Amino acid sequence: MIDKSSLDRRSLLAGAAAGAVAIAAPAGAARAATGTRPYPDVIFIMADDMGYADLSITGSHHIRTPAIDSIGTGGTVLHQSYSSSPVCSASRTAIITGCYQGRFRVGLDEPLAELPPGLGLPADRPTLPGLFRKAGYRTALVGKWHLGTPPLNGPLEHGYDSFYGIVEGAADYFIHHTVHDGKPVGIGLAQGDKPLEATGYLTDLFGAQAVKEIEAAGDKPLFLSLHFNAPHWPWEGREDEAIAKTLKDSRDTSGGNLAKYAEMTQIMDENVGKVLAALKHAGREDAIVVFTSDNGGERFSETWPFVGQKGELLEGGIRVPGLVRAPGRIAAGSNIDQPIVGMDWLPTLFALATGKSADGTFDGLDLSPQLTGKAAPVARTIYWRYKANDQAAVRQGDWKYLKLGDKEHLFNVVQDERERADFFDVNKDKVKELKALWDKWNAQMIPYPLGSFSEDVKKWYPDRY
Repeated sequence: MIDKSSLDRRSLLAGAAAGAVAIAAPAGAARAATGTRPYPDVIFIMADDMGYADLSITGSHHIRTPAIDSIGTGGTVLHQSYSSSPVCSASRTAIITGCYQGRFRVGLDEPLAELPPGLGLPADRPTLPGLFRKAGYRTALVGKWHLGTPPLNGPLEHGYDSFYGIVEGAADYFIHHTVHDGKPVGIGLAQGDKPLEATGYLTDLFGAQAVKEIEAAGDKPLFLSLHFNAPHWPWEGREDEAIAKTLKDSRDTSGGNLAKYAEMTQIMDENVGKVLAALKHAGREDAIVVFTSDNGGERFSETWPFVGQKGELLEGGIRVPGLVRAPGRIAAGSNIDQPIVGMDWLPTLFALATGKSADGTFDGLDLSPQLTGKAAPVARTIYWRYKANDQAAVRQGDWKYLKLGDKEHLFNVVQDERERADFFDVNKDKVKELKALWDKWNAQMIPYPLGSFSEDVKKWYPDRY
Protein backbone atom coordinates (compact mmCIF):
# COMPACT_ATOMS: atom_id res chain seq x y z
CA MET A 1 0.00 0.00 0.00
CA ILE A 2 1.08 3.60 -0.49
CA ASP A 3 2.74 4.95 2.64
CA LYS A 4 0.64 8.09 2.85
CA SER A 5 2.23 9.12 6.13
CA SER A 6 5.67 9.36 4.53
CA LEU A 7 4.20 11.24 1.57
CA ASP A 8 2.45 13.62 3.93
CA ARG A 9 5.69 14.27 5.82
CA ARG A 10 7.51 14.88 2.57
CA SER A 11 4.69 17.14 1.39
CA LEU A 12 4.82 19.30 4.48
CA LEU A 13 8.59 19.64 4.28
CA ALA A 14 8.43 20.57 0.61
CA GLY A 15 5.68 23.09 1.21
CA ALA A 16 7.44 24.63 4.18
CA ALA A 17 10.67 24.94 2.23
CA ALA A 18 8.79 26.88 -0.41
CA GLY A 19 7.07 29.02 2.19
CA ALA A 20 3.84 27.99 0.61
CA VAL A 21 1.84 25.99 3.15
CA ALA A 22 -1.66 27.45 3.21
CA ILE A 23 -4.00 27.53 6.19
CA ALA A 24 -7.70 27.11 5.52
CA ALA A 25 -9.72 30.11 6.70
CA PRO A 26 -13.09 29.79 8.39
CA ALA A 27 -15.96 29.52 5.94
CA GLY A 28 -17.23 32.98 6.81
CA ALA A 29 -13.84 34.53 6.14
CA ALA A 30 -13.69 32.81 2.78
CA ARG A 31 -17.07 34.24 1.81
CA ALA A 32 -16.10 37.69 3.00
CA ALA A 33 -12.93 37.62 0.92
CA THR A 34 -14.95 37.48 -2.29
CA GLY A 35 -16.13 41.05 -1.76
CA THR A 36 -18.89 41.69 -4.29
CA ARG A 37 -18.35 38.29 -5.92
CA PRO A 38 -21.07 35.80 -5.02
CA TYR A 39 -18.77 32.81 -5.44
CA PRO A 40 -15.03 32.11 -5.25
CA ASP A 41 -12.86 31.84 -8.35
CA VAL A 42 -12.14 28.35 -9.65
CA ILE A 43 -8.70 27.71 -11.17
CA PHE A 44 -8.45 24.32 -12.87
CA ILE A 45 -4.81 23.57 -13.73
CA MET A 46 -4.02 20.52 -15.83
CA ALA A 47 -0.69 19.12 -16.97
CA ASP A 48 -0.27 17.03 -20.11
CA ASP A 49 1.04 13.44 -19.87
CA MET A 50 2.24 13.82 -16.27
CA GLY A 51 2.87 10.69 -14.24
CA TYR A 52 1.41 10.23 -10.76
CA ALA A 53 4.81 10.60 -9.06
CA ASP A 54 6.18 13.49 -11.14
CA LEU A 55 5.55 15.94 -8.29
CA SER A 56 7.70 16.11 -5.19
CA ILE A 57 4.51 15.89 -3.09
CA THR A 58 3.56 12.57 -4.71
CA GLY A 59 7.00 11.01 -4.57
CA SER A 60 9.31 12.26 -7.32
CA HIS A 61 12.94 11.39 -6.77
CA HIS A 62 14.39 14.23 -8.82
CA ILE A 63 11.75 16.86 -9.64
CA ARG A 64 11.01 19.70 -7.22
CA THR A 65 7.58 21.31 -7.51
CA PRO A 66 7.09 23.60 -4.46
CA ALA A 67 4.35 25.76 -6.01
CA ILE A 68 2.19 22.84 -7.14
CA ASP A 69 2.87 21.06 -3.84
CA SER A 70 1.47 24.05 -1.96
CA ILE A 71 -1.95 23.38 -3.49
CA GLY A 72 -1.91 19.97 -1.82
CA THR A 73 -0.49 21.11 1.51
CA GLY A 74 -3.05 23.93 1.59
CA GLY A 75 -5.85 21.46 0.94
CA THR A 76 -5.66 17.80 0.05
CA VAL A 77 -3.80 15.30 -2.11
CA LEU A 78 -6.13 12.77 -3.71
CA HIS A 79 -4.12 9.57 -3.89
CA GLN A 80 -6.90 7.79 -5.78
CA SER A 81 -7.29 10.33 -8.58
CA TYR A 82 -7.98 8.83 -12.01
CA SER A 83 -8.32 9.94 -15.61
CA SER A 84 -11.20 8.44 -17.56
CA SER A 85 -8.84 7.46 -20.38
CA PRO A 86 -5.12 6.78 -20.79
CA VAL A 87 -4.93 9.40 -23.59
CA CYS A 88 -5.66 13.09 -23.71
CA SER A 89 -8.52 14.04 -26.05
CA ALA A 90 -10.73 11.29 -24.67
CA SER A 91 -10.05 12.25 -21.04
CA ARG A 92 -10.63 15.94 -21.84
CA THR A 93 -14.01 15.04 -23.33
CA ALA A 94 -14.96 13.45 -20.01
CA ILE A 95 -13.72 16.40 -17.95
CA ILE A 96 -15.59 19.06 -19.92
CA THR A 97 -18.85 17.06 -20.21
CA GLY A 98 -18.92 15.31 -16.83
CA CYS A 99 -19.65 12.07 -18.71
CA TYR A 100 -17.81 9.06 -20.04
CA GLN A 101 -16.18 10.06 -23.32
CA GLY A 102 -17.72 6.99 -24.96
CA ARG A 103 -21.06 8.81 -25.08
CA PHE A 104 -19.70 11.25 -27.68
CA ARG A 105 -18.23 10.68 -31.12
CA VAL A 106 -15.39 13.13 -30.42
CA GLY A 107 -14.39 10.97 -27.45
CA LEU A 108 -13.86 7.84 -29.55
CA ASP A 109 -10.69 8.89 -31.37
CA GLU A 110 -7.98 7.96 -28.92
CA PRO A 111 -6.11 10.20 -29.22
CA LEU A 112 -7.74 12.65 -31.62
CA ALA A 113 -5.01 12.72 -34.27
CA GLU A 114 -6.80 15.17 -36.55
CA LEU A 115 -9.38 17.86 -35.96
CA PRO A 116 -11.83 17.82 -38.91
CA PRO A 117 -14.24 20.80 -38.82
CA GLY A 118 -17.28 18.61 -38.18
CA LEU A 119 -15.91 16.71 -35.20
CA GLY A 120 -16.56 18.17 -31.78
CA LEU A 121 -18.77 18.21 -28.75
CA PRO A 122 -22.54 18.30 -29.33
CA ALA A 123 -23.64 21.93 -29.52
CA ASP A 124 -26.31 21.51 -26.85
CA ARG A 125 -24.17 19.60 -24.39
CA PRO A 126 -23.75 21.24 -20.92
CA THR A 127 -20.06 21.79 -20.25
CA LEU A 128 -17.92 22.59 -17.25
CA PRO A 129 -17.18 26.19 -18.33
CA GLY A 130 -20.67 26.67 -19.75
CA LEU A 131 -22.34 25.84 -16.44
CA PHE A 132 -20.04 28.24 -14.57
CA ARG A 133 -20.75 30.95 -17.13
CA LYS A 134 -24.48 30.41 -16.65
CA ALA A 135 -23.91 30.87 -12.89
CA GLY A 136 -22.36 34.30 -13.50
CA TYR A 137 -18.69 33.44 -13.92
CA ARG A 138 -16.35 34.83 -16.55
CA THR A 139 -14.78 31.79 -18.17
CA ALA A 140 -11.37 31.50 -19.82
CA LEU A 141 -9.25 28.73 -21.29
CA VAL A 142 -5.51 29.22 -21.41
CA GLY A 143 -3.56 26.35 -22.96
CA LYS A 144 -4.45 23.17 -24.82
CA TRP A 145 -7.90 22.54 -26.33
CA HIS A 146 -7.75 19.40 -28.57
CA LEU A 147 -11.53 18.91 -28.81
CA GLY A 148 -12.35 20.37 -32.23
CA THR A 149 -11.52 23.12 -34.67
CA PRO A 150 -12.64 26.76 -34.44
CA PRO A 151 -14.90 28.40 -35.37
CA LEU A 152 -17.39 25.50 -35.31
CA ASN A 153 -15.94 23.48 -32.45
CA GLY A 154 -13.49 25.69 -30.63
CA PRO A 155 -13.50 26.67 -26.94
CA LEU A 156 -15.69 29.74 -27.57
CA GLU A 157 -18.43 27.47 -28.90
CA HIS A 158 -18.46 25.31 -25.79
CA GLY A 159 -18.61 27.58 -22.79
CA TYR A 160 -15.49 29.74 -22.69
CA ASP A 161 -15.66 33.53 -22.98
CA SER A 162 -12.01 33.70 -24.06
CA PHE A 163 -9.32 31.38 -25.36
CA TYR A 164 -5.56 31.74 -25.61
CA GLY A 165 -3.78 28.51 -26.40
CA ILE A 166 -3.08 25.70 -28.84
CA VAL A 167 -5.89 24.07 -30.79
CA GLU A 168 -4.30 20.73 -31.57
CA GLY A 169 -2.97 18.03 -29.26
CA ALA A 170 0.63 19.22 -29.15
CA ALA A 171 2.89 22.05 -30.24
CA ASP A 172 6.56 22.90 -30.34
CA TYR A 173 7.36 25.16 -27.40
CA PHE A 174 8.88 27.88 -29.63
CA ILE A 175 7.23 27.40 -33.04
CA HIS A 176 3.82 26.98 -31.38
CA HIS A 177 2.70 24.40 -33.94
CA THR A 178 3.20 20.68 -34.31
CA VAL A 179 6.04 20.04 -36.75
CA HIS A 180 5.83 17.32 -39.43
CA ASP A 181 8.41 16.89 -42.18
CA GLY A 182 10.16 20.03 -40.97
CA LYS A 183 7.06 22.22 -41.41
CA PRO A 184 4.54 23.65 -38.92
CA VAL A 185 1.05 22.22 -39.38
CA GLY A 186 -2.41 23.01 -38.05
CA ILE A 187 -3.75 26.16 -36.43
CA GLY A 188 -1.31 26.02 -33.53
CA LEU A 189 -1.40 28.95 -31.13
CA ALA A 190 -4.66 30.88 -31.28
CA GLN A 191 -6.50 33.68 -29.54
CA GLY A 192 -10.24 33.37 -29.72
CA ASP A 193 -11.01 31.69 -33.02
CA LYS A 194 -8.00 33.12 -34.86
CA PRO A 195 -4.38 31.96 -35.23
CA LEU A 196 -1.92 34.06 -33.25
CA GLU A 197 1.71 34.90 -33.95
CA ALA A 198 3.77 35.26 -30.79
CA THR A 199 7.30 34.69 -29.54
CA GLY A 200 8.43 32.93 -26.41
CA TYR A 201 8.44 29.61 -24.59
CA LEU A 202 4.91 28.22 -24.59
CA THR A 203 4.74 27.31 -20.90
CA ASP A 204 5.79 30.86 -19.99
CA LEU A 205 3.26 32.34 -22.42
CA PHE A 206 0.47 30.32 -20.82
CA GLY A 207 1.54 31.29 -17.31
CA ALA A 208 1.69 34.99 -18.24
CA GLN A 209 -1.73 34.88 -19.90
CA ALA A 210 -3.27 33.15 -16.87
CA VAL A 211 -1.92 35.95 -14.66
CA LYS A 212 -3.50 38.51 -17.01
CA GLU A 213 -6.85 36.73 -16.74
CA ILE A 214 -6.69 36.95 -12.95
CA GLU A 215 -5.65 40.59 -12.99
CA ALA A 216 -8.54 41.44 -15.34
CA ALA A 217 -11.15 39.38 -13.49
CA GLY A 218 -12.88 42.33 -11.79
CA ASP A 219 -16.03 41.79 -9.72
CA LYS A 220 -17.16 38.65 -11.51
CA PRO A 221 -15.95 35.30 -10.23
CA LEU A 222 -13.48 33.68 -12.63
CA PHE A 223 -13.48 30.13 -13.91
CA LEU A 224 -10.04 29.65 -15.42
CA SER A 225 -8.90 26.46 -17.14
CA LEU A 226 -5.12 26.53 -17.34
CA HIS A 227 -4.21 23.54 -19.49
CA PHE A 228 -0.44 23.40 -19.88
CA ASN A 229 0.99 21.29 -22.70
CA ALA A 230 3.99 20.54 -20.50
CA PRO A 231 5.56 18.07 -20.02
CA HIS A 232 4.26 16.64 -23.33
CA TRP A 233 6.79 16.19 -26.17
CA PRO A 234 8.76 17.71 -27.86
CA TRP A 235 11.44 17.71 -25.18
CA GLU A 236 12.49 21.36 -25.00
CA GLY A 237 13.44 23.73 -22.22
CA ARG A 238 13.77 27.50 -22.25
CA GLU A 239 17.23 27.40 -23.82
CA ASP A 240 16.38 25.03 -26.66
CA GLU A 241 15.03 27.40 -29.30
CA ALA A 242 17.88 26.48 -31.66
CA ILE A 243 16.81 22.84 -31.44
CA ALA A 244 13.25 23.79 -32.30
CA LYS A 245 14.39 25.53 -35.49
CA THR A 246 16.01 22.32 -36.76
CA LEU A 247 13.21 19.99 -35.66
CA LYS A 248 11.93 17.64 -38.38
CA ASP A 249 9.14 16.02 -36.38
CA SER A 250 7.70 17.00 -33.00
CA ARG A 251 7.34 13.31 -32.13
CA ASP A 252 11.05 12.63 -32.58
CA THR A 253 11.77 9.86 -30.08
CA SER A 254 15.53 10.49 -30.14
CA GLY A 255 15.11 13.59 -27.99
CA GLY A 256 14.58 14.01 -24.28
CA ASN A 257 15.93 12.57 -21.05
CA LEU A 258 15.12 12.64 -17.35
CA ALA A 259 16.91 15.94 -16.79
CA LYS A 260 15.05 17.69 -19.62
CA TYR A 261 11.73 16.29 -18.44
CA ALA A 262 12.44 17.60 -14.93
CA GLU A 263 13.36 21.00 -16.35
CA MET A 264 10.10 21.24 -18.30
CA THR A 265 8.06 20.24 -15.26
CA GLN A 266 9.85 22.70 -13.00
CA ILE A 267 9.26 25.53 -15.48
CA MET A 268 5.57 24.68 -15.32
CA ASP A 269 5.80 24.75 -11.52
CA GLU A 270 7.33 28.24 -11.67
CA ASN A 271 4.36 29.42 -13.71
CA VAL A 272 1.90 27.83 -11.30
CA GLY A 273 3.70 29.82 -8.61
CA LYS A 274 3.09 33.02 -10.58
CA VAL A 275 -0.61 32.20 -10.85
CA LEU A 276 -0.90 31.58 -7.11
CA ALA A 277 0.98 34.83 -6.42
CA ALA A 278 -1.41 36.70 -8.75
CA LEU A 279 -4.39 35.37 -6.81
CA LYS A 280 -2.81 36.57 -3.56
CA HIS A 281 -1.94 39.98 -4.99
CA ALA A 282 -5.49 40.42 -6.31
CA GLY A 283 -7.03 39.47 -2.97
CA ARG A 284 -8.56 36.34 -4.48
CA GLU A 285 -6.86 33.76 -2.26
CA ASP A 286 -10.22 32.19 -1.49
CA ALA A 287 -10.07 30.64 -4.97
CA ILE A 288 -10.62 26.92 -5.38
CA VAL A 289 -7.48 25.61 -7.08
CA VAL A 290 -7.12 22.18 -8.66
CA PHE A 291 -4.03 20.57 -10.14
CA THR A 292 -4.23 17.33 -12.10
CA SER A 293 -3.13 15.65 -15.35
CA ASP A 294 -5.13 14.56 -18.38
CA ASN A 295 -3.76 11.00 -18.22
CA GLY A 296 -0.84 8.98 -16.89
CA GLY A 297 2.78 9.67 -17.68
CA GLU A 298 4.75 8.93 -20.80
CA ARG A 299 8.41 8.12 -21.59
CA PHE A 300 10.33 9.99 -18.90
CA SER A 301 7.66 10.22 -16.23
CA GLU A 302 7.60 8.53 -12.84
CA THR A 303 4.51 6.52 -11.92
CA TRP A 304 5.69 4.75 -8.75
CA PRO A 305 4.24 2.74 -7.11
CA PHE A 306 2.18 1.97 -10.20
CA VAL A 307 3.17 0.18 -13.42
CA GLY A 308 2.10 1.11 -16.92
CA GLN A 309 2.04 4.44 -18.72
CA LYS A 310 0.03 6.56 -21.15
CA GLY A 311 -1.99 4.38 -23.51
CA GLU A 312 -2.46 1.57 -20.98
CA LEU A 313 -5.22 0.79 -18.49
CA LEU A 314 -2.70 -0.35 -15.92
CA GLU A 315 -2.74 2.07 -12.97
CA GLY A 316 0.26 4.01 -14.30
CA GLY A 317 -1.72 4.98 -17.40
CA ILE A 318 -4.80 6.25 -15.57
CA ARG A 319 -3.76 7.20 -12.01
CA VAL A 320 -2.92 10.91 -12.04
CA PRO A 321 -1.97 13.65 -9.57
CA GLY A 322 -4.99 15.21 -7.88
CA LEU A 323 -4.50 18.25 -5.62
CA VAL A 324 -7.29 20.54 -4.42
CA ARG A 325 -7.12 23.71 -2.33
CA ALA A 326 -10.34 25.40 -1.22
CA PRO A 327 -9.85 27.73 1.76
CA GLY A 328 -12.79 27.67 4.13
CA ARG A 329 -14.09 24.52 2.47
CA ILE A 330 -11.30 21.94 2.50
CA ALA A 331 -9.09 21.92 5.59
CA ALA A 332 -5.36 22.17 4.93
CA GLY A 333 -3.64 18.81 5.24
CA SER A 334 -6.83 16.84 4.69
CA ASN A 335 -6.42 13.13 4.00
CA ILE A 336 -9.31 12.09 1.75
CA ASP A 337 -9.38 8.45 0.71
CA GLN A 338 -11.93 8.82 -2.09
CA PRO A 339 -11.58 7.52 -5.66
CA ILE A 340 -12.24 10.40 -8.04
CA VAL A 341 -12.22 10.32 -11.85
CA GLY A 342 -12.00 13.15 -14.42
CA MET A 343 -15.72 13.38 -15.13
CA ASP A 344 -16.37 14.02 -11.39
CA TRP A 345 -14.73 17.44 -11.58
CA LEU A 346 -17.77 19.06 -13.24
CA PRO A 347 -20.42 18.29 -10.60
CA THR A 348 -17.91 18.44 -7.74
CA LEU A 349 -16.37 21.83 -8.51
CA PHE A 350 -19.71 23.40 -9.34
CA ALA A 351 -21.19 22.31 -6.02
CA LEU A 352 -18.03 23.19 -4.08
CA ALA A 353 -18.01 26.72 -5.51
CA THR A 354 -21.72 27.58 -5.65
CA GLY A 355 -23.33 25.24 -3.13
CA LYS A 356 -25.72 24.13 -5.87
CA SER A 357 -26.08 21.06 -8.05
CA ALA A 358 -25.01 21.37 -11.68
CA ASP A 359 -27.98 21.38 -14.05
CA GLY A 360 -27.78 18.35 -16.31
CA THR A 361 -27.28 14.60 -16.45
CA PHE A 362 -23.76 13.38 -15.73
CA ASP A 363 -21.87 10.16 -15.16
CA GLY A 364 -19.60 12.01 -12.76
CA LEU A 365 -20.44 12.27 -9.07
CA ASP A 366 -20.61 15.33 -6.85
CA LEU A 367 -17.87 14.48 -4.37
CA SER A 368 -17.84 17.87 -2.63
CA PRO A 369 -19.20 16.31 0.60
CA GLN A 370 -16.25 13.92 0.63
CA LEU A 371 -13.70 16.65 -0.15
CA THR A 372 -15.03 18.88 2.61
CA GLY A 373 -15.18 16.07 5.18
CA LYS A 374 -18.96 16.23 5.50
CA ALA A 375 -19.42 12.66 4.29
CA ALA A 376 -17.47 9.41 4.29
CA PRO A 377 -15.97 8.06 1.05
CA VAL A 378 -18.68 6.84 -1.29
CA ALA A 379 -18.55 3.37 -2.84
CA ARG A 380 -18.60 3.44 -6.62
CA THR A 381 -17.79 1.54 -9.78
CA ILE A 382 -15.59 3.10 -12.49
CA TYR A 383 -15.23 1.80 -16.05
CA TRP A 384 -12.61 2.17 -18.76
CA ARG A 385 -12.14 0.99 -22.29
CA TYR A 386 -9.39 1.74 -24.78
CA LYS A 387 -9.47 0.61 -28.37
CA ALA A 388 -5.71 0.20 -28.81
CA ASN A 389 -4.72 -3.37 -27.96
CA ASP A 390 -8.32 -4.16 -26.95
CA GLN A 391 -8.16 -2.96 -23.34
CA ALA A 392 -10.92 -2.89 -20.73
CA ALA A 393 -11.06 -2.26 -16.99
CA VAL A 394 -13.54 -1.85 -14.18
CA ARG A 395 -12.85 -0.91 -10.58
CA GLN A 396 -15.39 -1.67 -7.87
CA GLY A 397 -14.28 -1.02 -4.31
CA ASP A 398 -10.76 -2.41 -3.93
CA TRP A 399 -11.09 -4.79 -6.91
CA LYS A 400 -10.03 -4.10 -10.48
CA TYR A 401 -10.72 -6.33 -13.46
CA LEU A 402 -8.27 -5.66 -16.29
CA LYS A 403 -8.18 -6.93 -19.87
CA LEU A 404 -5.07 -6.31 -21.97
CA GLY A 405 -5.53 -7.91 -25.35
CA ASP A 406 -6.24 -11.59 -24.79
CA LYS A 407 -4.96 -11.50 -21.19
CA GLU A 408 -7.34 -11.01 -18.25
CA HIS A 409 -6.46 -10.14 -14.66
CA LEU A 410 -8.02 -9.42 -11.28
CA PHE A 411 -6.19 -7.22 -8.79
CA ASN A 412 -6.84 -5.70 -5.39
CA VAL A 413 -5.41 -2.27 -6.18
CA VAL A 414 -5.64 -1.02 -2.61
CA GLN A 415 -3.50 -3.84 -1.18
CA ASP A 416 -1.40 -4.24 -4.34
CA GLU A 417 -0.89 -1.00 -6.24
CA ARG A 418 1.71 -2.70 -8.45
CA GLU A 419 -0.91 -5.00 -10.00
CA ARG A 420 1.25 -8.06 -9.49
CA ALA A 421 -0.81 -10.35 -7.22
CA ASP A 422 -3.29 -11.74 -9.75
CA PHE A 423 -6.51 -13.24 -8.34
CA PHE A 424 -7.95 -14.11 -11.73
CA ASP A 425 -7.68 -17.89 -11.25
CA VAL A 426 -8.71 -17.95 -7.58
CA ASN A 427 -11.70 -15.59 -7.52
CA LYS A 428 -13.71 -16.47 -10.60
CA ASP A 429 -16.96 -15.21 -9.05
CA LYS A 430 -15.57 -11.68 -8.76
CA VAL A 431 -14.20 -11.86 -12.30
CA LYS A 432 -17.60 -12.93 -13.62
CA GLU A 433 -19.36 -10.17 -11.66
CA LEU A 434 -17.05 -7.39 -12.86
CA LYS A 435 -17.08 -8.57 -16.48
CA ALA A 436 -20.89 -8.57 -16.46
CA LEU A 437 -20.92 -5.04 -15.07
CA TRP A 438 -18.48 -3.89 -17.74
CA ASP A 439 -20.52 -5.48 -20.53
CA LYS A 440 -23.68 -3.75 -19.30
CA TRP A 441 -21.87 -0.39 -19.12
CA ASN A 442 -20.20 -0.82 -22.50
CA ALA A 443 -23.56 -1.46 -24.14
CA GLN A 444 -24.54 2.10 -23.18
CA MET A 445 -21.51 3.62 -24.93
CA ILE A 446 -21.23 4.47 -28.63
CA PRO A 447 -19.48 1.61 -30.46
CA TYR A 448 -16.06 2.40 -31.78
CA PRO A 449 -16.42 3.55 -35.40
CA LEU A 450 -15.72 1.04 -38.15
CA GLY A 451 -16.22 3.23 -41.22
CA SER A 452 -14.50 6.32 -42.50
CA PHE A 453 -14.62 9.59 -40.61
CA SER A 454 -16.97 11.16 -43.14
CA GLU A 455 -19.47 8.33 -42.70
CA ASP A 456 -19.28 8.47 -38.92
CA VAL A 457 -19.57 12.24 -38.59
CA LYS A 458 -22.73 12.25 -40.73
CA LYS A 459 -24.17 9.52 -38.51
CA TRP A 460 -23.49 11.23 -35.22
CA TYR A 461 -24.11 14.81 -36.36
CA PRO A 462 -27.01 14.56 -38.85
CA ASP A 463 -28.06 18.14 -38.08
CA ARG A 464 -24.79 19.49 -39.45
CA TYR A 465 -24.32 17.37 -42.59
